[in-house]
Amino acid sequence: MHSANDRPPAARIRRRDRHGRGMRGPLTPAGSPLYRSRSERFDDLVLQAVSQLEDRWEAELSRVEFAVEEVPPAELPADEGEPVPLARLDPPWPNTADPRRPARPARIVLYRRPLLARADDEDELSELVLDVVIEEFAQLLGVDPETIDPSYPDDDED
Repeated sequence: MHSANDRPPAARIRRRDRHGRGMRGPLTPAGSPLYRSRSERFDDLVLQAVSQLEDRWEAELSRVEFAVEEVPPAELPADEGEPVPLARLDPPWPNTADPRRPARPARIVLYRRPLLARADDEDELSELVLDVVIEEFAQLLGVDPETIDPSYPDDDED
């Protein structure tokens, strides 16, 4: 029988190299862009897109939550012409106790992987995220995207 102190050598986890040293430190400095993960950088793009709208729509944006998910749920129906949705809009949930305040605010969910798949580089991804945020926010308010951001591109310009 083996006691708890008897470990086979193969089961031991090596935390140091053969010279008795471990990793000397992170591979990238904390302030560099590579230090942040891809999903954190994508979250930053979403926050930048929302911040571009805040000057004009601060009151309306305060009643909206923004979220990021990797991919859309399998049971989510696809829009016509869009095989994979890029985002979804969840309306606010009514509050039965106080109808003036929703139980949960409206939520705009962006899907990271489909957006990444449609963009060729970081600049194009940034523009695409902004366009999707504008489109979903406009749908929530029931207005045209050009009302939200006058520089929003028309479909005719493509």
